[in-house]
Amino acid sequence: MVKKKMPRIADFADSATTNVIVLHPRITPRHTALLARWLEAGRRMGLCDASAFSPDRGERQRDYVLVWVRENPDPAYMIRCEGGTWSVTDAVRERELARLPSFAAALQFIRPVLSLEAAA
Repeated sequence: MVKKKMPRIADFADSATTNVIVLHPRITPRHTALLARWLEAGRRMGLCDASAFSPDRGERQRDYVLVWVRENPDPAYMIRCEGGTWSVTDAVRERELARLPSFAAALQFIRPVLSLEAAA
């Protein structure tokens, strides 16, 4: 009996028959509604503004959210989906601060102004 060698993922990378579809997570209306509630609740804690951005079709950039605090002209935080987690980045220093399991958890990481039930 001859044992067959199990194929590796790299074996398929050069195959012309492989169809890989890359899914880029999107900021949904549910996310923007939560963002608006979070922003309103956090105004007394220094949150000034937040905006969700979607790239034009065909661009490789992902959706992201920018958050401004204390009326600074530059955004303080960037939130974007990285695979199955949400990344919070210090937008000024361009350094990742945390990877969290949900968009609500990312907002709560920046300013915990909503109860966990309200953020879910």
